[in-house]
Amino acid sequence: MDIKSVLKDKFGFDNFRDGQEEVVERVLDGRSVAAIFPTGAGKSLCYQLPATQFKGLTLVVSPLISLMHDQLKFLQKNGIPSAVLDSTLTRDQYQETLNKAINNSIKVLMISVERFKNERFRNYLFRMDISLLVVDEAHCISEWGHNFRPEYLKLPKYVAEFNIPQVLLLTATATENVAIDMCKKLNIKKENLVRTGFYRSNLHLEVTPVDSDKKNELLLNRLAEENVPTIVYVTLQKSADSVASYLQERGVLALSYHAGLKSEERTQIQNDFMDGHVNCIVATIAFGMGIDKSDIRRVIHYDLPKSIENYSQEIGRAGRDGRDSVCEVFANRSGITVLENFIYGDTPGLDSIKQLLEDIQSSNDIWEVKILSLSNKVNIRALPLKTLIVYLEIRGIITSSYSYFSQYRFKTEKTSSEIFSNFDNNRQNYLKSLFSYSNKKRTWIDLRLEDFLIETNGDRSKAINALEYLDSKGFIQLESKQAVEVYKIIDNSYSVENLSLELFNLFKKKESSEILRVNKMIEFFESKTCLSSRLSSYFAEDRGVTKCGHCSVCCGRVAVMGKAESLETLTSDMVQKSSAEILSNIGDKGSSQIVANFLCGISMPLFTKIKARSMYGFSSLEKYPYKDVLGIITNK
Repeated sequence: MDIKSVLKDKFGFDNFRDGQEEVVERVLDGRSVAAIFPTGAGKSLCYQLPATQFKGLTLVVSPLISLMHDQLKFLQKNGIPSAVLDSTLTRDQYQETLNKAINNSIKVLMISVERFKNERFRNYLFRMDISLLVVDEAHCISEWGHNFRPEYLKLPKYVAEFNIPQVLLLTATATENVAIDMCKKLNIKKENLVRTGFYRSNLHLEVTPVDSDKKNELLLNRLAEENVPTIVYVTLQKSADSVASYLQERGVLALSYHAGLKSEERTQIQNDFMDGHVNCIVATIAFGMGIDKSDIRRVIHYDLPKSIENYSQEIGRAGRDGRDSVCEVFANRSGITVLENFIYGDTPGLDSIKQLLEDIQSSNDIWEVKILSLSNKVNIRALPLKTLIVYLEIRGIITSSYSYFSQYRFKTEKTSSEIFSNFDNNRQNYLKSLFSYSNKKRTWIDLRLEDFLIETNGDRSKAINALEYLDSKGFIQLESKQAVEVYKIIDNSYSVENLSLELFNLFKKKESSEILRVNKMIEFFESKTCLSSRLSSYFAEDRGVTKCGHCSVCCGRVAVMGKAESLETLTSDMVQKSSAEILSNIGDKGSSQIVANFLCGISMPLFTKIKARSMYGFSSLEKYPYKDVLGIITNK
């Protein structure tokens, strides 16, 4: 096979970009590969071209719906039959997509990692002929990556369970340690790790020290210099709104973009930016993944990014057409406290971990989990809770058995008799029994599936398959919700005291690692050597430039960040006054961590339950370092 001919015929490109050909050849040779390319360097082609040559399906795991749909458009434009499975599909579209995947009439199917837990999807997955699993944003599989997602840790298990012959890992932001970790988890040999250069000569990296109260004025001046496509990154949703409003009031057409907006609003804003109707977007990190706009000329970090990895990813959206583009950071120390507080908020309390372990011990052989309910019960945010559960799996305490939906409902325009008449006597009797466990409402019929299974000693798979069959034939329209993860308890003989402390210390270690990541970023922005060179070195790039000649350091402007804004000295009286209402509300539940989170404005499930945001003192000390607030509370 001449892969350059395939490149030209299928995609219209004359030549591969750096690293692409090497990865494609290895994948087509049947090897599992990891590719670390900078943002915008063409990682997706590394699976798209092989997908056209494989007999079976290429299954792509991607973290964002917008990213999947952008890739879907590209594939379909090039005549490659592909599909996305997500919540936007109608019942008929969902069923049609699954049928196409089973029948090998599509080459690429894109899903989220959570889809593997879907009971309905898993039944179909066993029937698919999968040639390759592609993991986009593969750094998410490493606990030491900047965007760890616990569900990614289960990917090795899924590879074995569904007999997937090879894997391709794709990421733009993996340090040496993260690269080693993710390759180890998926058995990728060192020689099959392909890394290309991070240095892009057209990106002019600049760090400008500026006081917080001067940032708006500086931003306005920058935008006045030239009306070109610009992304302005901020940390908080409220900052996106306030900065965009400031610009609008001064005649700049700017829109805010963040996760707090409705999906339709976000889509419209993104389209306006892509089409050139709006040239300035003020956004949180929710904006940018999957954005393939080649002429972005400026990326401005109004607030400090979360890490060097995030910085690299975000500036990578500039200048993809190869033309000169500016990436500027408005640097001061005031935003560091906000970044660190985000990190502290993801560390669960020791008491909460104990409560979780006691919950497992009080169960019999099976432990059933509804994440939202459990999150509220033990007062641990959803992401660290999922991480904690995965840690327990790794330690052999529990093992994931299966997941199911606890609620099923359906609607139909046919009578029960009309549906039953399509089946023989045995199947009719089974369906009659199943349908008898239902409650008719105005439009939908709620099925009491658990009651049916318990009282008839029925088989869950048989019942689900029957409902799936009725749905696929159009006899009913089936809906499922309330996902429940079922775990088998392997070992409940552990000491709650000892194990909770061990797990708590693991989270504290991760916390320290993340704080160190922030400190490394500050060191990077205050570097006295070439920023482009330092960035390449951070990602273990040995082919990087030693002096780019056009970053702010090379141009003689070494950044020295001033001190954070001056604050009133933090005292125990301030802490006591601001925490009085929360303590009177929760009483003896008021651990030091809960009070510190309340004062620093760090969210936790308990705060939603008791409406803490409306209480006096919430976030009153958000500008103070978390450790200082916690230290006063604990008298340390």
